[in-house]
Amino acid sequence: MKLLLDTHVFLWWVNDAPELSEMARAAISDPSNTCYLSMASCWEMAIKSSLGKLKLKKPIERFVSEQMQQNGFLMLNIELRHIAKVETLEFQHRDPFDRLLLTQAKIEKMTLVTVDSALLAYGTRCIS
Repeated sequence: MKLLLDTHVFLWWVNDAPELSEMARAAISDPSNTCYLSMASCWEMAIKSSLGKLKLKKPIERFVSEQMQQNGFLMLNIELRHIAKVETLEFQHRDPFDRLLLTQAKIEKMTLVTVDSALLAYGTRCIS
């Protein structure tokens, strides 16, 4: 299964945070699954870091690169087709990063790993 990690899930995973559910933890650690981090999440983390809302121990580029390598995660780039799908997405959820993650998961036939219950309303496969 291809898993797309929501930004908070990625951060909880790399920090071994107790907020990460056992179901999500099991899915991410299952070697038969492939985990992806969207470039949108990197963008979101960079913005939050610059605003002081996210404290990283290293500069974002180094932090993400090291974590991707350590965990065997793959990067999901943002493509025009992902952005175009956002244009037709209903406004049940307003966060632009989550909306992009949602469309990426749909287009790439991935399961989105998130605790954001508002994203479940879109009918995308999710693990929370």
